[in-house]
Amino acid sequence: MSSFWRTPGRATLRDIALVCVADALVGASFGAVAVSGGLPLWVPVAMSLLVFAGGAQFAALGVALAGGAPLAAVATGLVLNARHLPFGLAVADVLSGPRWARLLGSHLMTDETVAFTLRHDDPARRRATYWLSGLALFAVWNLSVLLGALGAHAIGDVNALGLDAAFPAVLLALVLPALADRATRRTALLGALIAVATTPFLPPGLPVLLALLALAPTLLRPRTPT
Repeated sequence: MSSFWRTPGRATLRDIALVCVADALVGASFGAVAVSGGLPLWVPVAMSLLVFAGGAQFAALGVALAGGAPLAAVATGLVLNARHLPFGLAVADVLSGPRWARLLGSHLMTDETVAFTLRHDDPARRRATYWLSGLALFAVWNLSVLLGALGAHAIGDVNALGLDAAFPAVLLALVLPALADRATRRTALLGALIAVATTPFLPPGLPVLLALLALAPTLLRPRTPT
């Protein structure tokens, strides 16, 4: 068991811990915003346990607090989480085993966990990284949401403190090393431009999906025979 925890490597363990810290801040913010917006405490807690998707939860919460219909909130979350379909294909090898293990593993899937898993080619490292990251983030996220919801009235406006910026800042720091490659940097920039340009005109979630169009030039480029 101890070797399992060491398998991902020190750098990956450090980055998982860093993302857990950011998740704790954002989770507390989500819980506090939900309760201070008038929702009962059990709503953000149940949503975090059953949905476990920060971006989709915030998007659905925004629709709910704005007076939108429940179906609209659910649809917003589903659109935003549609990116998990290709994610599942990318890490399908780590979700082998009994049906209950595959269901649990798919529930733990997040952007960060997939990103950490894709760092490795070795099957044992990929599996250990996925499960360690998924379980750690699930525990931290749900605990922080509960604490944020319980302390909603004492915390006040969490966004005014800038805590909501912690999560994207950490993700940016993790992505920066990959941008050293010129082709990757060009694709990322094109995707960002597509998302920013379409955000004012499309529902939440769609601009992120449209940003995947930036991959088209790379995918359609003729491959050199080997």
